[in-house]
Amino acid sequence: MTIEFIGYIGNRNGSETIPYHGPVIDREHIRAAAAIHENGGFDRVLLAFHSHSPESLLVGQYAASVTSRLGFLLAHRPGFVAPTLAARQLATLDHLTDGRVAVHIITGAADAEMARDGDWLGKDERYARASEYIDILRQQWQAEEPFDYTGQYYRVSGARSEVQPRNLPVFFGGSSAAALAVAGKHADTYALWGETLEQVAETIAAVRAAAAPHGRRPRFSLSLRPILAETEDAAWAKAERLLARATELRQDGATRHISTGGSATPPNEGSRRLLAAADKGARLDKRLWTGMAKLTGAAGNSTSLVGTADQVAEAMMDYHRIGIDTFLIRGFDPLEDAFVYGRDLIPRVRALAGEDHVIAAE
Repeated sequence: MTIEFIGYIGNRNGSETIPYHGPVIDREHIRAAAAIHENGGFDRVLLAFHSHSPESLLVGQYAASVTSRLGFLLAHRPGFVAPTLAARQLATLDHLTDGRVAVHIITGAADAEMARDGDWLGKDERYARASEYIDILRQQWQAEEPFDYTGQYYRVSGARSEVQPRNLPVFFGGSSAAALAVAGKHADTYALWGETLEQVAETIAAVRAAAAPHGRRPRFSLSLRPILAETEDAAWAKAERLLARATELRQDGATRHISTGGSATPPNEGSRRLLAAADKGARLDKRLWTGMAKLTGAAGNSTSLVGTADQVAEAMMDYHRIGIDTFLIRGFDPLEDAFVYGRDLIPRVRALAGEDHVIAAE
């Protein structure tokens, strides 16, 4: 199966190791990031969503206008826009971009962050609502006649849309039992953070079991922060420098991650799984590094594969062989790292995947 690569475009430059500065929406940064990812051979880029951030759909519209091939994975939280409206918005953008749109349904990890947008549902309730939301999205995208829907959270009568997408994949994540049930029913691609090989294999098996009763076989995406250098020793030294810089910025309060749910006792199962891995050591499997996850309380995509481009590509292939077919990769230096991934890492992984395919065929 073809390996896909997803990058990341922030609304401005910054990370755990680079202080955010300048305008909240930096069009020049967005334009540069889009060009680097498109020229580097990425299939898509993620546009994130937080309770305090610019709106991902609108940023995606701008990024699409300055590219011609790059796809977009729009993070979207159900519950704030009617699902029938969201279905039309996404389908409209799908047409305007010639089919370059996918949606990542984000239910929200922390109750406190959801409350900032006026959402007071508990986590399991949010997943139940998300399931109904996706039900309606898909019906709106597929129905040829007006339809009715009655659920616990949504009720529509005579819903219809003149605009329907040609192909609009649904990504979904979450590691709790409630999340896995929704993923099994709805996910075209299930998204994981960068866990150990053992953890990833366990999750893939659980999602496949949840999807089987629905006759579905989702793809699987793994999120990582690759750290590359010319030698392995130089790469590990780079990781330690990044950790020292991130520690310094946290002490100064110059990072947004302090306010987005990262803590020693995170409320979401995904972060707890990353921290459980980190408790086993900073270096796991061949080259999985958990140092940044430990520091940030696993506030999002925070584990790395560390080494030369060849070594990291080989480690990524280990994940591919157990079922990962999409990699979401972003660096701690957003622009420079995206360029290096496109130049050095993506071609190596795709070459290795091609070699594996030839060997399997033989």
